[in-house]
Amino acid sequence: MISSVRGTVLGVAGTSAIVEVGGVGLSIQVTPQHALALRIGSEATLRTALIVREDDLSLYGFVDADELTVFDALRGVTGVGPKSAMGVLAAMDPGQIAHAIAVDDDAAFRKVSGIGPKTAKLIVLSLSGKLAIAPTSLRTASAHPSSVADNVLVALVGLGWNERAAAQAVDEAVAGATDAERDAVPALLRLALTRLGPAQYTGSQNS
Repeated sequence: MISSVRGTVLGVAGTSAIVEVGGVGLSIQVTPQHALALRIGSEATLRTALIVREDDLSLYGFVDADELTVFDALRGVTGVGPKSAMGVLAAMDPGQIAHAIAVDDDAAFRKVSGIGPKTAKLIVLSLSGKLAIAPTSLRTASAHPSSVADNVLVALVGLGWNERAAAQAVDEAVAGATDAERDAVPALLRLALTRLGPAQYTGSQNS
């Protein structure tokens, strides 16, 4: 079992990251938010889970032990595979997932692609009282959007914009975003990109 990986990030495409460990490039599946936070050429440490099937070996990576704990717990629910578990983690952080389970909120899971009403209810029933993670509500999380905003800023700088312009765009995006958009890196990133515009992007790359 590969429980963690530390090495240089060689590439990131979508939700797949390549991390070099001992001269070997490992392909690791991560959430969209995690992918945006990884910087090519920088060292990264990921908690990991190796999923072994007859015709496939897949490695899934996580920011911390809480994400890995939730991933493993979700996979223990009937009807939830690795991809669906990653989909849940892409939509909510571990604290939000624990909160949804604690208050019997299966609607939070129904919003995740690939999770139907029956499976959503089963997640809540199966994991009730079993996640040793402090719950945080979506409302509480949206009041502290700095980590999401920071990830968006890192992504914009990595795409070629200068930090000052990117930071201003992120601040404007946060100010005009809904609570749901502030909680999601992809949504906040789209808002920031709209404010920057293609002309600014081209100019920053040439500067």
